[in-house]
Amino acid sequence: MNEHYPFVNPPLPYAYDALEPCIDTKTMCLHHDRHLQTYVNNLNNTLKNCPDLQSWSLEKLICNADCLKKDVRQSVQHNGGGVYNHIFYFNGMSDSETRSQAGMLYYAIVKDFGSVDAFCDEFKEKALSVFGSGYAWLVTDQGGMLKIVTTANQDTPIVQNLCPILTIDVWEHAYYLKHYNEREAYINNWYQVVDWERANELYRKCISCMD
Repeated sequence: MNEHYPFVNPPLPYAYDALEPCIDTKTMCLHHDRHLQTYVNNLNNTLKNCPDLQSWSLEKLICNADCLKKDVRQSVQHNGGGVYNHIFYFNGMSDSETRSQAGMLYYAIVKDFGSVDAFCDEFKEKALSVFGSGYAWLVTDQGGMLKIVTTANQDTPIVQNLCPILTIDVWEHAYYLKHYNEREAYINNWYQVVDWERANELYRKCISCMD
């Protein structure tokens, strides 16, 4: 991913079929190559006539969208958020055998949620509660406490000063080809491919920024 305009769609960190049978190959191809690519294209088209914004990072654009002109603001919020959220989602899954190694994050989950099962139940409940398109996130707040939050459409938790650790895209294009309208089945399968090793790395970075 480029640090600034023109943004590019980075390749998946694994093969399109790497998450089978939990997430099917065709969905991964369409989701990454078409849906995410469309957000990248739309964001670049918005910024091509805004030279003063072309050196801004994606996070800077998103976090300062409210200060932009209305037509640019809406595109940055929707398309910039779409780029950020999708890349975060794709990078949060893995076919690696080490993906179950949650390290420090495991103990933090037990401390803040009571148990891994309690966390998974709450995360699923929040993910199922999203109406239409959106995401469920595991984040840390400014005090370092883990929280589960949801965002609608392509909104991002970083604008709320929350530090994201992992996310699931619950819009139907993420699961409809395999699971039809059964979002819960998709969430259950997603749990099998979460890259907890990466989530732990992000958690460590989140709390290190608070020292």
